[in-house]
Amino acid sequence: MKQNRIDLKFQEDKKLLSIYFSAGFPNLEDTVPILKNLQAAGVDMVEIGLPFSDPLADGPTIQESSTRALENGMSTHKLFEQLQGIRDHIDIPLVLMGYFNPMMQFGIEKFCQQCEAIGIDGLIIPDLPVDVYNEQYKSLFDKHGLYNMFLITPQTPEERIRYIDEVSNGFIYMVSSAAVTGAQSSFGATQADYFKRIANMNLKTETVVGFGISNADTYQAAITHSRGAIIGSAFIKFLEKEGVESIKDFIAAIR
Repeated sequence: MKQNRIDLKFQEDKKLLSIYFSAGFPNLEDTVPILKNLQAAGVDMVEIGLPFSDPLADGPTIQESSTRALENGMSTHKLFEQLQGIRDHIDIPLVLMGYFNPMMQFGIEKFCQQCEAIGIDGLIIPDLPVDVYNEQYKSLFDKHGLYNMFLITPQTPEERIRYIDEVSNGFIYMVSSAAVTGAQSSFGATQADYFKRIANMNLKTETVVGFGISNADTYQAAITHSRGAIIGSAFIKFLEKEGVESIKDFIAAIR
């Protein structure tokens, strides 16, 4: 079986930068141009947000972009349509991030088949508990070569983190704080301690920090004790203001 692109990316000797955006935002057909521009700008991995009408873990910026994308006509079917043939242009790992409900409505098996056919490397499903995944869905995901990444927060008990580490492929998504997503200008001592604590657990799975990363400072702080960082809200705000063609400027300012 061919190696997952996420694993190949983590084999590179570097700290990684991943970008999240809501599919179908700012405009319905921006998905592919955004992916092309992100890859050209040197981003290591992209998380494509599947818009959902009730996004519990998302802060106002991502919620708003999700609402706009739905108003623009974005749907699971539409996203799969847009991503047909994407592997002719994009070779970095692509992860779909979304809630379980739309995937279930689409049909889980059918959803996994579509992901495999298009060349999606993994999924992040914030509302799918790790034990439910492990018992009911892991074999299906494995069959279609899909990784499923789980979130941990500063409040996640050590025992739970160890279990997630055992079940995980790809990476563990370290949520920087217990709050919803959103850009911050700096991290405090509590977050630094949390990053260190997780690093000292010597997990087998790589960790990537997300939530609250918005500039070069927060990116540097996040990657000090992890393999990479994910930027969402700050990128979405930039996209709305500066447009798809200026993406390279945003990435250049982070690294």
